[in-house]
Amino acid sequence: MKKIIIALLISSSFFTACTTDDTANVSKVTYFPIFTILGPNPYFVAAGTPYTDPGAIAKAGETVIPHTTAAAGKYRGTATLDTSKSDEYAVTYSATNSDGFVGTGSRKVIVWKNGNLVNSIEGIYTCTIARNGATPGASYINIKYIYIWKNADGTYQISDAFGGWYEYGRALGVGYITPGGKINAVDIPTNSFTFPGTLTNTGFGGTAKITDLTVNATTKTLVLTCSWLAPTAYTFVATLKQVQL
Repeated sequence: MKKIIIALLISSSFFTACTTDDTANVSKVTYFPIFTILGPNPYFVAAGTPYTDPGAIAKAGETVIPHTTAAAGKYRGTATLDTSKSDEYAVTYSATNSDGFVGTGSRKVIVWKNGNLVNSIEGIYTCTIARNGATPGASYINIKYIYIWKNADGTYQISDAFGGWYEYGRALGVGYITPGGKINAVDIPTNSFTFPGTLTNTGFGGTAKITDLTVNATTKTLVLTCSWLAPTAYTFVATLKQVQL
């Protein structure tokens, strides 16, 4: 019995000493920067019109703190928000609190231009994508958004020739798109197109090529077909519906 009591006393003393040491440290509360994004998000801007950022408010606790703003294009590589170029832009707000902790907020700004699908196929589109005839689930249906813009040389270009299959359907992000898909419109009303060059997926590699495009100006719909050898052969069929803004 004496041995048990002594052991309990030693154990109790040891526990008390550890607790005292732990609670001797002084704690400090820090408030991380939290953003309130003002105005629409996403924000749609017709190409060629001015964009005035509605701004954001950064707070650390109840204190408003200063912040910085930066913007970058998602698909066309611009380091600023350029309303002359159709693209999806990320506007990022950043603030640092008094303890050096950084917080961010963001707004999506979509610069768009829609053609009439008779003289131009430019536009912002939703997309339903199939691979080898299959559309696996909801994340592959009505994807927002796929973009087609017109290049300086008169060709058109699509933001992702796989119609968002990996970026949105598989949720792998912009690192798994197939960019650079050029479309030469010989005669849009008769669906006469050529597709210069070969493509590759930025995440998986392989060799891809756009093989067909049909345009229906009445229904505001495009159907684009792209083949991919990686080394397994796949065929992607993107049904693109122009968004009327």
